[in-house]
Amino acid sequence: MKIMLMLVGAVLLLVGVVWALQGMNYIGGSFMSGQPQWLTIGIATAIVGVILMAFGNRRRSPRL
Repeated sequence: MKIMLMLVGAVLLLVGVVWALQGMNYIGGSFMSGQPQWLTIGIATAIVGVILMAFGNRRRSPRL
């Protein structure tokens, strides 16, 4: 489960960064290029990815 959270989080982070860069028109060639809503969607997606990675990376306390 921990590896799955880290993997999904990393993919979401990468996709979010790409979408944000397209929204800022740094990456061209797409219908998303230069569209401010994709900047917002990309940032939100990247934040969700970071949160998932944080949950996947946290240490679990031993059960007593």
